Amino acid sequence: MTRSRWMAAVAFGSLILAAAPSLAQQASPAPASAPAPASRGLSLKDLAMMERVSEPRVSPDGRQILYAVRTTDWDGNKGVNGLWLADVSGGEPRKLAISEGGVSGARWAPDGGAIYFLSSRGGSNQVWRTDAAGMAAAQVTTLPFDVSGFRIAPDGRSLVLAVSVFVDCDTLACTKTRLDARGKSTLQSYDRLPLRDFDHWVDTRRTHLFVQPLNGAGLSGGEPRDLMAGLDADVSAGDSSFDISPDGRTLVYGTQTQGAGEPFTSNSDVFRVALDGGTPVNLTEGNKGSDGNPVFSPNGRQLAWLSAPRENVGGDQAAVWVADADGSGARKLTDWDRGAGGLQWRTDGRSLLVSAADEGQNRLFSVDARTGRITPLTGNGTVGAYEEKAGVLAYAHESFVAPTQIFVQTRGEPRQISRQNAEVLAQMDLPKGEAFTFAGWNNEPVQGWVFKPAGAVEGRRYPAVYLIHGGPKSPWTENWSYRWNPQVYTAAGYAVVMINFHGSPGYGQAFTDAINDHWGDRPLEDLEKGWAAALSSNPWIDGDRACALGASYGGYMVNMIAGKWNGPWRCLVNHAGVFDVPQLMNAMDIGNFIWEFGGPSWERKAVYDAFNPETYAGDWTKPMLVLHGSKDFRVPMEQGLATFSALQRQGVPSRFVHVPDENHWVLKPRTWVDWQQEILDWVGRYTAPAG
Repeated sequence: MTRSRWMAAVAFGSLILAAAPSLAQQASPAPASAPAPASRGLSLKDLAMMERVSEPRVSPDGRQILYAVRTTDWDGNKGVNGLWLADVSGGEPRKLAISEGGVSGARWAPDGGAIYFLSSRGGSNQVWRTDAAGMAAAQVTTLPFDVSGFRIAPDGRSLVLAVSVFVDCDTLACTKTRLDARGKSTLQSYDRLPLRDFDHWVDTRRTHLFVQPLNGAGLSGGEPRDLMAGLDADVSAGDSSFDISPDGRTLVYGTQTQGAGEPFTSNSDVFRVALDGGTPVNLTEGNKGSDGNPVFSPNGRQLAWLSAPRENVGGDQAAVWVADADGSGARKLTDWDRGAGGLQWRTDGRSLLVSAADEGQNRLFSVDARTGRITPLTGNGTVGAYEEKAGVLAYAHESFVAPTQIFVQTRGEPRQISRQNAEVLAQMDLPKGEAFTFAGWNNEPVQGWVFKPAGAVEGRRYPAVYLIHGGPKSPWTENWSYRWNPQVYTAAGYAVVMINFHGSPGYGQAFTDAINDHWGDRPLEDLEKGWAAALSSNPWIDGDRACALGASYGGYMVNMIAGKWNGPWRCLVNHAGVFDVPQLMNAMDIGNFIWEFGGPSWERKAVYDAFNPETYAGDWTKPMLVLHGSKDFRVPMEQGLATFSALQRQGVPSRFVHVPDENHWVLKPRTWVDWQQEILDWVGRYTAPAG
């Protein structure tokens, strides 16, 4: 995984709000048969067992869509990835037979006659190939260790592979020999950061891009060659990290090359290198912010990328830049006050596609390649992955009331082609989120949502949970979450309140920047005013029976609330939250995150102390549930242990839930159900009616 931490957020100021059809209704899956009456809310196991749809891939001729579906192996406590195929013209999608060995990262061959994918069915993660019917698989690569990602050259004669190697090794065999030589020793030594990455200790290898020749059968036809040989740099295997020119001669990628200083800066650049060899050339050296997501135009004459202008500013909103294919003549195409990502060209070369958080939605937008004019293509809800070929646009869409489904659009209205989870969803009462706006910090408008409980009865009052998002620059959008889904709480009989406080992207750069150096006051003011506004407009919410819940930054805020605003709450829930900010900033896996506080703790002690939960721990009185995973290196578990210790020392009712095999998320389905049940039990204990 790359350590460049590309900040995929862009600024814009020339938003043209053309009329776009709302997808709120279209995103609700249609049942396969007559629906049963909606009679219940979403249970924990319902959510854990749902089929998760993602990664639409349009065939080169625009006639078929591949998409991924993750099902749940409940007994094995894991997800299982499969591959489905749908005809754009209609009919029932079908699961491909090759799914049985596990499939990820599927891509069409340039001629549409084959599908390439990643699978570990042979013992390690390698590239495999099947025909368009998906009946039988053949192994393409046989590298001595895992391939983490790949692209197919447009001429079909080679692959570009993402592989982790030792920089000073000139062959894959050298890296393999060195790994084998470690034997059973558990000793690991480091001379520089990073030591850890999200949930694992790094092994000092770097992910390089290799070109792998293919033979006439589409299988490996020679030794792969390192296109970044000797370069102390890391490239992510993700879709937005690298691209191949249409003529198959040139590779572009985003990375960092600061050596030992890399963990302390967000400065990344776009590089260009010939596939037949040569020295990589830095195309964006003059910009000290984050440059990445490079993509060639369909005719190969232009190159576009995303560029954030400021170094070490989280949520800095990047602009779309375009240049000649060799990087010359670069110009800024957009000046947009939103944070976009997922840059792609449309196949006609006249426009590009981006997605962006936008006032509580995550929409898909078109950017005119000549003028920079920006047009929204979707309405309410959240768009995930997307792709357009031969005039057919496919995208993954979800909302508060519908999990992800694949939609296609040609010239008319978007049309849903996947039908996962339709039968179970047809039985459910899923309340819609009701948006509201109030005057927050600095009297600026702030947005939130209120959900009624499933089956709410007029005239009754209901207890509530206040969900606080993490990031902190990761807003609530109208999506279907497998972590903090409000429908879990509506099903349990709670009102749900959610606020996009200052710092949340999607409301302009100044709104996002407002949290810098102000983690603990401006967002807290928004949360206080938002809670008051929600209660004032919704008298059916019983504000005397309420709990506040949050994870990561949301857990940090729960700890701040415990010391500075604990009056309204019967209880608190803190997952992967922060107790001691200075310790976090010096121990977490992201070295440049300190710039959320304007610099290192020893230089900004007054700011750290003012917005440090530990400062106010002596005022904690409300019962708190603390949950933390041992493999969490984003917010190390010592933060949760310190929170629990402070609670216990003061005799505050508290409970610590240790999740030994999870990281910053809770990913295993059965573990997630147990984890969420702990939360529901805790909240239920303290919000039950008196007597």
